[in-house]
Amino acid sequence: TRRNTTITSCFSFLPGMDCVEEEVDFNWEEYLEETGATAAPHTSFRHVELSLQSSFQPGMKLEVANKGSLDTYWVATIITTCGQLLLLRYCGYGDDRKADFWCDVMTAELHPVGWCAQNNKTLQPPEAIKEKYSDWTEFLIKELTGSRTAPANLLEGPLRGKNTVDLIVVGCILEVRDAFEPSVYWAARVQCNVGGRLCLSYVGLNDSSDDMWMFYLDTRLRPLGWAKENNLSLKPPTDLCDLRSSSEWTEALDEATTEALKSPLPLEVFKDHADLSTHSFRAGMKLEMVSPKEPFHICPVSVTKVYNEYYFQIRVDDLTAEATPTRVVCHADSLGILPVQWCLKNGVGLERPQGFESQDFDWADYLKHTGAEAAPDVCFPNASQSRGFCKDMWLEAVNPLQPSELCVARITQVKGRLLWLRLEGLTKPQSDCIVDVESMNIFPVGWCEANGYPLTHLLKTVCECQKKIAVVQPEKHLCGCFARKCLVNGKYCCSQLFVNHRCFSGPYLNKGRIAELPKAVGPGKCAVVLKEILTMLINSAYKPGRVLRELQMVEDPQWNCQEETLKAKYKGKSYRSTMRIVRTADQVSQFCRRVCERLQCCPNLFGPTIVSDKCPENCFSQTKTKYTYYKKRKVGRPSLGVNAQDGDMTKPARRRKKRKAIFVQKKRRTSIVGYHTTESPQDSDYYYDDEEEDFEEWGSEVSSSSPREEASAHSFKDIPRRGRPPRRAALQRRATHPGPETTDRSSPRRTTRSVSYSQNRTAKNTHTKTEKFEEEDRLVLETNPLEWSVSDVVDFITSTDCASLAKIFQEQDIDGQALLLLTLPTVQECMDLKLGPAIKLCHQIERVKVAFYSQFAN
Repeated sequence: TRRNTTITSCFSFLPGMDCVEEEVDFNWEEYLEETGATAAPHTSFRHVELSLQSSFQPGMKLEVANKGSLDTYWVATIITTCGQLLLLRYCGYGDDRKADFWCDVMTAELHPVGWCAQNNKTLQPPEAIKEKYSDWTEFLIKELTGSRTAPANLLEGPLRGKNTVDLIVVGCILEVRDAFEPSVYWAARVQCNVGGRLCLSYVGLNDSSDDMWMFYLDTRLRPLGWAKENNLSLKPPTDLCDLRSSSEWTEALDEATTEALKSPLPLEVFKDHADLSTHSFRAGMKLEMVSPKEPFHICPVSVTKVYNEYYFQIRVDDLTAEATPTRVVCHADSLGILPVQWCLKNGVGLERPQGFESQDFDWADYLKHTGAEAAPDVCFPNASQSRGFCKDMWLEAVNPLQPSELCVARITQVKGRLLWLRLEGLTKPQSDCIVDVESMNIFPVGWCEANGYPLTHLLKTVCECQKKIAVVQPEKHLCGCFARKCLVNGKYCCSQLFVNHRCFSGPYLNKGRIAELPKAVGPGKCAVVLKEILTMLINSAYKPGRVLRELQMVEDPQWNCQEETLKAKYKGKSYRSTMRIVRTADQVSQFCRRVCERLQCCPNLFGPTIVSDKCPENCFSQTKTKYTYYKKRKVGRPSLGVNAQDGDMTKPARRRKKRKAIFVQKKRRTSIVGYHTTESPQDSDYYYDDEEEDFEEWGSEVSSSSPREEASAHSFKDIPRRGRPPRRAALQRRATHPGPETTDRSSPRRTTRSVSYSQNRTAKNTHTKTEKFEEEDRLVLETNPLEWSVSDVVDFITSTDCASLAKIFQEQDIDGQALLLLTLPTVQECMDLKLGPAIKLCHQIERVKVAFYSQFAN
């Protein structure tokens, strides 16, 4: 589909072609990059931010093993959290932070308050404060009175260390407030939990059509037993009670309650539920509201009933005699309620009430006609809050007509605290839906992908006729108008280019993927056909980014070229580069051959020549290094005779394991400073650090058949190095301090690959020099990082290439102990960093860890 979309977009000008909309693979990163669109900031979605927080709260108490005394424990307070890491302070230290320490919930020995008494363990204060109080029992009683203990199920068992959202598992029972009676609740079972968005079914009903979707922070949701504790009614839903008999409802509730008591839902799930504010509405007041049934317009509504200081009932105004009233229960913070004249002040159309005679709606006339009063502005929440949303931002939103569906959405306008969203990809187009900025039915881009939920995305227009042009099999399917277009100017049009998958595919291209490609592309404009076939080759590579980089080197000053942008995607990363592609038909054959040489494959792998059974180049019988091109010369394995003259007849050892170790070391080192040589961009700071072992199968060792002196002289110039270039900082240090280097280092050194299979003395000397040249200085610490304060950590981070992240360490109170506990997942989750900066930061942390173990661990 992607190939078809690419080729058809180039010929959209052709007449007489039927176009339809097709689904294509959707990726938010690619789409935003291609269109230049902007995603709504993640911080604008308050409910999503809350759902990512830890279940542990500052101030909670728990019992922790004493560091200085075996088999003794003491009560500690949670100071702050960072993912699954907790900063603790033993009770008795007061405001003294010097003894604060970090621990990992998943590995540390943590217990709820009272565990020691139940298991006959000793509670004993740390030695440093043992003499501070004479009666520690009295101190603990005062300290623990009114405090919260960390829940036992979060410290042990299957829920250990889980976030709040993860505590809600399928089968849990909650109580849901009735949509029409605020004093009535009924039990509901969780059928699905998608990142805190719950699919609920009422207990006693088995029909999935009655399921409802709510975010776990919805004020209608309460823990089981809430109604009984607050003297509220526990009854089946008003609109569904007739579907079952009274005894059936009761029996289903008893079964669900018994089941829920075996594994009760932790109360921590409801810790972030907002408390309701009191309202000032009175019966008979008029206001404006987003239509509760069809949220595509705003309409006049009336307060018909006040239940208590928290809840009141609203009815959509309808003056027709046979109207069925639409009622909804609201509270002071309900979303979508607006003061009178809000639409007029914000230039938004107000839906005229059904049955209202006048064509032009005016609030003054309407209030006079109905004898009602307008609700004062003090009754409404902040009407100007936009939370950072702007027009043309993109997000993911729930389809109001199909609550189980989430769609790609674009903000078409922002008025006060209301957003107008255009949902994309719907089979039946609908008007822009209106949501509040605090709505829990909108989510940031990537939310569905992160939670494994399907997202309804955009449809792209694809012309059926061009789909046959992209893959011409057989020739009779060619579009007539397209063929005539090609004959207008033959100079810039080429015939079919063939993909001969039987030919040797080289070290970069996957032969299996090549076999799946169309057998031919074209005819058409030279640049268009070549771009299409190059895109297919890039997507057929083991490492698309590497092929993209190689293609940049294909150029000839005598060619008549035009620049085209090619893209590659690998392991979630997108690469783009500009390449010069020939425009005239007479240069296509030479261009194709030059590309094949650069990719070290058979010259007939693709081009104007079709290979049926046997390739003219006889590539079937050639070795895998036959087409290895560098500097317009072929590089093959050295013959045994070259080695024999030095008396070394040893068979070259297998290098795969050794090469794999080099790659592992290379992956762990990610903070690269640019390093320039006289070779191609692959030797410069334009470098892909996620390169893997996809060339091992093809024998990626580059050997020279020229004399050894030439190999030594060109080890950094003519031969593409697989090892990572040394950092510029390391080179500068060696230039400044030219003293002897230390050779007995414990950490593995990075090496470049040998320039040949031989093991003679000259090659060994060259290899040793290269190792010394690329070796980095080890970090030497003056003080033990365990004793570092927060300011010490900030100073260290500031001294590295991650100085911009130092502020985060200050805000999170990360001291030396916490620094040594940080891992890549923790850094990504708690510091909200992208993968690149997170890896760089973890590299600096690993340097501290290595220095700590080598200098202070013993």
